[in-house]
Amino acid sequence: MKLTETDVRYVENLANLHLTEEEIGRMVLDLGGILEQMDRLAEIDTEGVEPMAQVLFETSETATLRPDTERAPLGSQLATANAPLSGNGYFKVPRVIDR
Repeated sequence: MKLTETDVRYVENLANLHLTEEEIGRMVLDLGGILEQMDRLAEIDTEGVEPMAQVLFETSETATLRPDTERAPLGSQLATANAPLSGNGYFKVPRVIDR
């Protein structure tokens, strides 16, 4: 897939970024190169290749997973108790994105 300047400008708008012309040109090359590598990886024939072992084993003595135990939910009143500003069970935060 060939990445175009239009694609980069679309992503720039979605991410609410303000890129310079130089940055857009660099992103076309950098992101385009990443997508080319992904296309190359997708072409690799993995038929018959056994899945690799998972690094997290529950039975291992170095297991990093804790048991999944049910417990009561925290509740919005307790969750927002130390919030600088809250209301109606929600955290209130300043607006960060204006369009």
